[in-house]
Amino acid sequence: MKTLITLLLICACLTSKAQSNAEQEIRSLEKQEAAAMLKGDTVTLIKLWSPGYVVNNPVNMIVDVPTIKWLIRNGKIDYTSFDRIIEKITFVDNAAIVMGKETTTPEKNTENAGKTVTRRYTDVWLKTKGKWRLTARQATNVSIN
Repeated sequence: MKTLITLLLICACLTSKAQSNAEQEIRSLEKQEAAAMLKGDTVTLIKLWSPGYVVNNPVNMIVDVPTIKWLIRNGKIDYTSFDRIIEKITFVDNAAIVMGKETTTPEKNTENAGKTVTRRYTDVWLKTKGKWRLTARQATNVSIN
């Protein structure tokens, strides 16, 4: 019985450590993605996103990678500040679901320019071929001040 309990504890510790490493990796990727959005760095974003990345964005449009790139390059997505607070990361098989809150200040040429926009978001990261890629996102504005 002691051996079984010891094995279960070892398995629990190993699982916890693996999840802890995966969680740290996802947190880092989320920071990289937010920083790239703030800078309008589409080169970095393309590296982080799955080719099939899709977003249900805060203005109630479903957009894909080519559309997002166009919106960034044409100043339709442009921020003077972009803060992301992760509240929960859940792992299911090869998926990481990240939920939290973002506070942004859109640039002068965009809707809500200069206002503080707070939104709730969900990001879905999938691990394929050993690499996490952002695959889907939902973002909803909850306040604009």
